[in-house]
Amino acid sequence: MNTETRSSTLVWDLPVRLFHWLLVLCFAGAWLTAESEHWRLVHVTLGYTMAALVAFRIVWGLLGTRYARFSSFVRGPSAVLAYLRSLSGPKPEHHTGHNPAGALAIVGLLALIAVTTATGWAAYSEIAGDWLEEVHEVAANGLLGLVVIHLIGVVVGSWVHRENLVRSMLTGRKPVPQAEGIRRGWATVAALMLAGVLGFWWVQWQSAPADTGAQMSRASHEKHEDHD
Repeated sequence: MNTETRSSTLVWDLPVRLFHWLLVLCFAGAWLTAESEHWRLVHVTLGYTMAALVAFRIVWGLLGTRYARFSSFVRGPSAVLAYLRSLSGPKPEHHTGHNPAGALAIVGLLALIAVTTATGWAAYSEIAGDWLEEVHEVAANGLLGLVVIHLIGVVVGSWVHRENLVRSMLTGRKPVPQAEGIRRGWATVAALMLAGVLGFWWVQWQSAPADTGAQMSRASHEKHEDHD
């Protein structure tokens, strides 16, 4: 089979790809607005969006396409160690979907996002004391660290296997035999997901008080004056 034919194989469905890039956008935005009172509503909105995306990914991990399902890539510690050892050998293990090490990072990311968003919601709702804010911050820092590890893994995997993993998450295609691909991209599910996210953002924007920005700016200014 020639390279051109192999490179046209659809592996990642559109819901998985959209989930991935929406999560990247939301995490980056939430991180950049974490310390700003002025952008608090944006931070909260992005956090809630991340929680909803994780909930969707769990469902899609049970009902989705071949490589989206947890059963196709979540493996035990022995499989993870075997994969990592193979990277230094002449024939590294190749996986059409997520490799065992990448799968471990994905499960960790989903779990940490759940903890981060849950504690953020509880702190924002003032359900408990200040200790929840500390837990939220620790979880967010841990999430950032795991994101960095994931990025390193993507770079290493792309280099070792001679395939652009970032591009494959954009196009959904990888250089593998056609028999290993999926039959459809499930664009309808992706469209519904995107409509839900954009609709939620619109509702949040419409429900925001018109003077929220001015109030937050004054509160921030008064806080700095108290510290002085």
